[in-house]
Amino acid sequence: MRKPPVRLLGVAVSLALSIVMSACGGSSGTGTPTPSGPKIGVVTDIGQLEDKSFNEYSWKGVQEGAAAIGAPAPKVIVTKDVADYKQNIQQFVDQKFDVILTIGFLIGSETGKAATANPGIQFFGIDQFVADPAPPNYQGLLFNEAQAGYLAGIVAGTITKSGKIGAVGGRSDVPPVVNYIKGYGNGAKSVKSDVKVSVNYTEDFNAPDKGEASAKTMIGQGVDVIFQVAGLTGAGALRAACSAKIWGIGVDVDQYQSLPDAKQCIVTSAEKHIEVAAREAMKRFKAKGKQTSNFFNDATNGGIGYSPIRNLSPIPAGLEDKLKAAIDAMKAGTLNPNP
Repeated sequence: MRKPPVRLLGVAVSLALSIVMSACGGSSGTGTPTPSGPKIGVVTDIGQLEDKSFNEYSWKGVQEGAAAIGAPAPKVIVTKDVADYKQNIQQFVDQKFDVILTIGFLIGSETGKAATANPGIQFFGIDQFVADPAPPNYQGLLFNEAQAGYLAGIVAGTITKSGKIGAVGGRSDVPPVVNYIKGYGNGAKSVKSDVKVSVNYTEDFNAPDKGEASAKTMIGQGVDVIFQVAGLTGAGALRAACSAKIWGIGVDVDQYQSLPDAKQCIVTSAEKHIEVAAREAMKRFKAKGKQTSNFFNDATNGGIGYSPIRNLSPIPAGLEDKLKAAIDAMKAGTLNPNP
């Protein structure tokens, strides 16, 4: 067989080398470097990923963080039952993921056990308090819910005409929920000392019908502002508020944006900046290595806040000044929202 010309041999060698380099991960084949950062997995709390709340915004934050540090696109496992927490975390352990973020107070116990058993993996837990002695590879991402709730309470105490406001909570054994509602009551009383605060815990985060029924009961008792702290259950409470033409206050994220079917009555939302907290955790891990103990997101670092005031025309005189003054006092440490 005739030998190919030298020029063709050179082309063949170049092609072979390019294939080998591509196989070794030097390029995606389109000129874009293949992501080489840590493999990141997310295990949600019970419910669904698109919950317009904790799961959804934590997931968005992790995606943003992964992109910021050059990591491959993260993976997510949606938890359908609390009995699945352990096995869902274990799936990422078995697949040798480098970072695992779990969402919610209830999954904290299994996250802590997994962190202890797998010291080579970094674990982050949204709304999980990590007690001492803390595993060196497990960090809780916490928020001062009482501060955010206090801001919502200032709004509620200012706009109520009946002097009666309400809060629909999810589970009463979840400290962040309780803290939100305590701050809410204290914030309302800071502007209207004789305001009456009705509270009902539905013991469910995933039942809009329960939230709606709870809100309707309060509305029947004269409540004219409803604060929801109950995930999808609370979405039902806000819809009931809108149907009754009273005011609603959202939670965790700007629910005027995330719950368009209730936007006509939502005046603000008590915000945890969840998306930011999850994103920044990924960046801290990349920059500093293993993270441990607890990282607190509060007024001092912009970790909490309130959504823009909407649907009030005009906005009550002095309301935004009161909110700003409260945030400034929290930053200075002179205001305790949950004494």
